[in-house]
Amino acid sequence: MSQSDLRALFRSNDRELKAVDFFADRQDEWATVATSLIRHTQRIRDSSFDVEDLESPRRNVLVFYGVGGIGKSMLSRGLADHLATGDSARPEWPPLEQDVGTVIPVRIDLSRGVGSDFESLVLALRLAVAEIGRPMPAFDLAFQRYWSRNHPGEPLEEYLRLRTWFNRFPGAKSLSDQMQSALADVAQAVAFPGTVGALAGQGLLSVIRGLREHRHQLRALANCQRLADLLEAEPNVEALSYYSHLLAWDLSQLPPKKNVALVVLLDTFEDVGDRVHRDLERLIQRMVWLMPNTLFIVTGRNRLEWAESKLEGQLDWAGRDFWPLLAGGATDEPRQHIVGYLSTEDCDTYLSERLTVNEQPLINEATRALITANSHGLPLYLDLAVMRFLDLYRRHGRIPTPQEFNLDFPALAARTFRDLTPDVRRALRAVSLLDSFSVELAAATAGLDQDAPVLELIERPFIDEDRETLWPYRLHDLIREAVREADSVSEDRWSPADWRRAAIRAFEAYGGESTANRSQLVAALRQGMALARSYGLPLGWLEDAAFRYVQDYIWEPIDLPPAPGTRNSVEGDMSNAVDALAAALTTIAQRQHRHRGQTADRLRDVLASGQLPPSLLELPRYFLAECERDLGNVQQSLDGMQEVVDSGGRLAPTAARGLVHLARRLGRFPEVLAGAERLGPEGRRDRTLGDLWWTQGNVTLACASYAASRDEAIANAQPGEAALSQACLAFAAGLQDRSRATEQIARADALLAGVSLRWAEIQTRAAELLRDAGVAADLPERAEELAETAREAGLTSSVAYIRFAACLHAVVLNSPTLLADARPRLHACILGAEFAYLAELTYLMTGDEPPSDLPLAQWLDGSQLVRARWSAIVDDRRLEVAGRRGD
Repeated sequence: MSQSDLRALFRSNDRELKAVDFFADRQDEWATVATSLIRHTQRIRDSSFDVEDLESPRRNVLVFYGVGGIGKSMLSRGLADHLATGDSARPEWPPLEQDVGTVIPVRIDLSRGVGSDFESLVLALRLAVAEIGRPMPAFDLAFQRYWSRNHPGEPLEEYLRLRTWFNRFPGAKSLSDQMQSALADVAQAVAFPGTVGALAGQGLLSVIRGLREHRHQLRALANCQRLADLLEAEPNVEALSYYSHLLAWDLSQLPPKKNVALVVLLDTFEDVGDRVHRDLERLIQRMVWLMPNTLFIVTGRNRLEWAESKLEGQLDWAGRDFWPLLAGGATDEPRQHIVGYLSTEDCDTYLSERLTVNEQPLINEATRALITANSHGLPLYLDLAVMRFLDLYRRHGRIPTPQEFNLDFPALAARTFRDLTPDVRRALRAVSLLDSFSVELAAATAGLDQDAPVLELIERPFIDEDRETLWPYRLHDLIREAVREADSVSEDRWSPADWRRAAIRAFEAYGGESTANRSQLVAALRQGMALARSYGLPLGWLEDAAFRYVQDYIWEPIDLPPAPGTRNSVEGDMSNAVDALAAALTTIAQRQHRHRGQTADRLRDVLASGQLPPSLLELPRYFLAECERDLGNVQQSLDGMQEVVDSGGRLAPTAARGLVHLARRLGRFPEVLAGAERLGPEGRRDRTLGDLWWTQGNVTLACASYAASRDEAIANAQPGEAALSQACLAFAAGLQDRSRATEQIARADALLAGVSLRWAEIQTRAAELLRDAGVAADLPERAEELAETAREAGLTSSVAYIRFAACLHAVVLNSPTLLADARPRLHACILGAEFAYLAELTYLMTGDEPPSDLPLAQWLDGSQLVRARWSAIVDDRRLEVAGRRGD
């Protein structure tokens, strides 16, 4: 049952207001606890389990860690209450699937504010098991000696009575009697008058001697192998930490009907120590190791590092050999879990049930939705929002509007900064500038001379890690926003100039990363442009990176966040050079999924903005010329390509190839051959020659040229160009051997899987049409469907090639009807001389004369030789079709 939320109740005079300390649903966490408790019980009940085995790895620690305000302490309290009340505190949590015996939970808050020390922790454990109603003779014997030495003249029962913290344990009133009973039994066993009292002098010697001699009166205790050694040791806090072994032994001696499952919940574990001073942590770890039959549930801000071998010397047991389930990658329970952020549904439930009037939510749906979105699932944000809601509700006497909650809370930054050193805070501010980061990037952005502060930062639970990504670390979005927008909570806060200097350092660091490989180039472009736009930085290395981005023909999306007031980076205004460059690159990349007309319009906008420096103007100009070509605007494309060539910039060789490509479309083949020889590797000479040779009917030479272009691109790590050349190779191969064409098509699909090249994808499907010409009865329908796809993308050349494939199909089948239907469709693709050569080929391969109004191509070897080659291609396919029918 939910208790009243006193903070909320005492912020308003409205007596109809009902405020409850709502506990957000943590089904997954409870399921983990239930599984861990069952697994733990199974292990300690196994006949091979030995509580005195001090060498076997330990599997008795369950860890929940997470960012401050995520709800760890509330989870710890909820678990303790639920385990103590036998599944009645949280009825929505399913019961344990197996009997684990009587569960005795004991929860200890280790926060510095509470002031818990190790002695109190040990005493709390003994008080918890006092509920069993039986002495713990081995532990009680040693503890009485410790108590008399360290608290002379102070009876234990008086000590417990004066400290109300211990009074919450039911065993507080019976513990002293249980211990005295154990001492009396030992005194009687060694024939010592009265009791052994303070266990000093002759009394202590008598007990130790009796244990070592295994006197039959002390037979039970004598079976505890290390009791005598512990009684001989100096009774200080160090020895007290080893007494936990005695308590574990006592628990193991309980008869089966009295078996209990002791569960120790240690909360706020981050306050136990720091990365240098681990004295208290060492004592607690020792206790955990020496009590393998007890399940410890640790909650704190950080992962438990006990499985790290680097802590050898600071802790008694360090490394994954000792704590296999605390190491990264462990799958069995109990292990370490990050406390997840609340789901959207959980956030809404929390806000609905936290404040109610007449059983109805006081916070309306629209406000709940906005608070939920801004919270990113962090319970602390929800709590702060509820307090703000009540303040506004009291102050104005009305229900607050959603707009009053579109903000961050400085308290979030305060909670985040609270336990960080100055250098770690510096690193945190630095990484708040970065979408994702590595240790090296963070250190460079923070201006640190060493990585230690960053290494400590990435251990914090508000840093997410994904080892599959390029830069594996990411700061949680809400913490990132709080740090950047509410940085006024500490004496070392940054000024605007500090933030700009950090942005410059980050920008320069990304520039260094951009030269490594394609993945880092794209990632650096994204984050570099975002930083440059936010802080008004010059383009610098972004210019070179932009050209390297376009030269590989891969077209990963840039996904630059939209500028303030705009919906996305493609449609936003271009008020500076970064916006213009981002718009250009995003538009160029997205042309693979948009109509070329839309792309052309946006590139014209980029040029008209006047924001790009002269050195970058060729970038939108070239791709605008490409779009004009694809749209069938040949003259505009020629003019654009020529302008880029005349500028002599980095894209001049590419534009020169574009001019040659346009000449081929117009059927000026001698001009294509001469131009191709001047292109060289940068101008894709071999692919250009492949485009030329298949039109002449020289398919073998075309395939060889395409293969050389593909292999050269693979050798130069240019996957986009390799995929493009392979798609062209598949198209040419489709004109000859069908089985070889199938192989080339499959290879094209494989290379295209890693890039985004719409034209090449359609060209590969057109290759399937050429391969199936004369064979597939449904080819005309398939061709129409593919042509429509190409037309929707604004790819006029693809439509023409598809129409040509349909004509070839009709010619192979020698079907005048099909040809009469297919040829006019191809003629519709002709604009002046553009693509007229394709129509001319349909006449040459049938032995017919082209119509007088059809512009004729300038064939390299004359039309008669071209006619002979294409007639041979048709004859070979007819023989293959006949052979298939014969089979």
